[in-house]
Amino acid sequence: MFERIKDDINSVYSRDPAARNFWDVLITYPGLHAIWIYRSSHFLWKKQWLSLAKIISTFARFLTGVEIHPGATIGDRFFIDHGHGVVIGETAEIGNDVTLYHGVTLGGTSWSIGKRHPTLCDNVVVGAGAKILGPITIAKNARVGSNAVVVRNVGESTTVIGIPARIVSRQQSDKFDAYSAQSTERDPVRNALDLIVEHIRDVDEKIIKLADCVADEKVKDCCKDSPPLNLDVLHDVLGSLDELEPQKPSEQSTA
Repeated sequence: MFERIKDDINSVYSRDPAARNFWDVLITYPGLHAIWIYRSSHFLWKKQWLSLAKIISTFARFLTGVEIHPGATIGDRFFIDHGHGVVIGETAEIGNDVTLYHGVTLGGTSWSIGKRHPTLCDNVVVGAGAKILGPITIAKNARVGSNAVVVRNVGESTTVIGIPARIVSRQQSDKFDAYSAQSTERDPVRNALDLIVEHIRDVDEKIIKLADCVADEKVKDCCKDSPPLNLDVLHDVLGSLDELEPQKPSEQSTA
């Protein structure tokens, strides 16, 4: 047991630059305290001491702000940074070396008995405030961005962001990605809008050329009267999306 606690503490150093020393982590990290208390309640849960397990779990929530159902299954070196507001449901399964930030919910979407909470495989990182809902699987090395809402499976080494969550990267990174926000790729919504704008502009040009080839003056007048594509307005809209795009890693800071 003590070796496992020591392993938990040592794993924090690679994920939190604010960790100063062994005693600092041991005493002042409520996320670790919640995990250690959970292991006691989980042991009792498996022994069918259900009420006592729930009482201990409730005490841990009061003490740390983290709610982990004693029925959840959690692997080694699990780390909850900052801790407060994390909720992990009864049938959730978490692999090894998984990291959650504050405000994360691993919740269900059904009241039916059985598997109803997510499965997080090894090395998954979930950013602050993210909601992962239902009996879905987040595959190895996946990243879930802050405040994302995930209701579908996420593939291996994939980064998802947004509501509902969408894929922004399929590349694995060896560097730890705090808050899962290191992607420098453009927002896929912006990419789609750019394609639509270019298509509309091409269509407008072709319509005008076709109208010039038609002898009927009414057709020409109809094409001339068509409202022009207001690029200034579109640029303003697309510019606001640019402001929401991820910053470069060098411009970001981690908590």
